[in-house]
Amino acid sequence: MTAFSAIAFVLLAGGSVCFLTRLFRGPSIADRVIALDGLLVSVICGIMIEVTREQSITSLDTVLIVALAAFIGTSVLARYAERRSEEGDGN
Repeated sequence: MTAFSAIAFVLLAGGSVCFLTRLFRGPSIADRVIALDGLLVSVICGIMIEVTREQSITSLDTVLIVALAAFIGTSVLARYAERRSEEGDGN
């Protein structure tokens, strides 16, 4: 299980670097929202791999909080982007 965990963490780190690149480079707010959501999913997966490796459920509360924060954050930023695009239409 240790080799699998190490490989999974390396793959998650590579994906997280890609998400961070997209988060900082943009160019649109939609790209940044998707990158942030993907980064949070990577964090959740990393925590779940650690929970599986340690065979302990103490971090599951953290996973739920991060997942809830990701959902709320994505919803709020999507609403902001929608309002911003409506203002740009000249209404």
